[in-house]
Amino acid sequence: MTDPRWAEARALVLRNGWNATAYQILNPGMALWFAAAGDAVVGFQRHARVRVVAGAPVCPLPRLAAVADELEADARAHGERVVFFGAGTRLETILGGRADHAVVRLGAQPTWDPAGWDTIVRRKASLRAQLHRARNKGVRVVEWTPERAHDAPALRAVLHDWLATRGLPPLGFMVTPDLLGHTEDRRVFVAEREGAVVGFLVATPVPARDGWLVEQWPRVREAPNGTTHLLVDAAMRAFADAGSRYATLGLSPLSPRGANGTPVQPAWLRAALTHLRAHGKRFYNFRGLEAFKAGLEPHAWEPIYAIGQGARFTPRMLRGIAGVFGNGSPVALVARAVASAGAQELRGLARRVR
Repeated sequence: MTDPRWAEARALVLRNGWNATAYQILNPGMALWFAAAGDAVVGFQRHARVRVVAGAPVCPLPRLAAVADELEADARAHGERVVFFGAGTRLETILGGRADHAVVRLGAQPTWDPAGWDTIVRRKASLRAQLHRARNKGVRVVEWTPERAHDAPALRAVLHDWLATRGLPPLGFMVTPDLLGHTEDRRVFVAEREGAVVGFLVATPVPARDGWLVEQWPRVREAPNGTTHLLVDAAMRAFADAGSRYATLGLSPLSPRGANGTPVQPAWLRAALTHLRAHGKRFYNFRGLEAFKAGLEPHAWEPIYAIGQGARFTPRMLRGIAGVFGNGSPVALVARAVASAGAQELRGLARRVR
């Protein structure tokens, strides 16, 4: 039986979801907060007395400032502070100019008008080469219905294989890897080769922008080169055929693209993020992910922010963010990441020896 609060939140998202991440508040593990007027919803998780909000309040634009204020007042009454993680330009424009809010730029997300995708493919020879490479290896992409994709064992097998190659252990909050238990409203494109599934792509609606967030695109290690490109190509063409005008592949963390007017970050945070981008490849390939997205020639890059309730962005806020993504203690997350990376390197060494 569907939780009535979840159903109420879904209705609000499908009516007012503007942030690319708006639908993610419906993912497993999210706590839901509703405005007193019943016209707004927020998805969040707590850690270290910080409410980390997924994106921004989902509500009509004229209500955005009032809903943010109401949420923050409720948090204060419970001894907590709010951090909006993954907020877009709408909320940044409203809260960024206030002295009692701190804004940190998280990176940028590439965006496309799907109607222009075919022009990009015809113009870019390297992209066509990747598509041809996958097709010549027998890869074909088909769209599965939400009912067929729901908890499909073939898709779960791909997800399991893909997660085994990641430098980080599975995370939570806005990057939960398990979307297959909730395919309602989503579109799922599946790459098949010789009757076997070798990859898939999950697209999540961005209703108020008539668009889609490509939330996930795992593939098995044996998938031919170009498989991911072929999945994105199929999805973009399907979006265009449906008349959608907006698509994004999601946040590229720490990307400097689209950085005009970037707020000044605290020196301690700027140093930490610079070090992470330079040396964190073992756990997360920041530059590689950004290069892949940039190679698809997005029409624009949108800056994405974290906005903290307070005059300064504090280490406690960062700890809260790390805690919700890491499903607990940030120290434990780092320990699991080191162990996961070490195990991955040992598996790679064993394969080379064999």
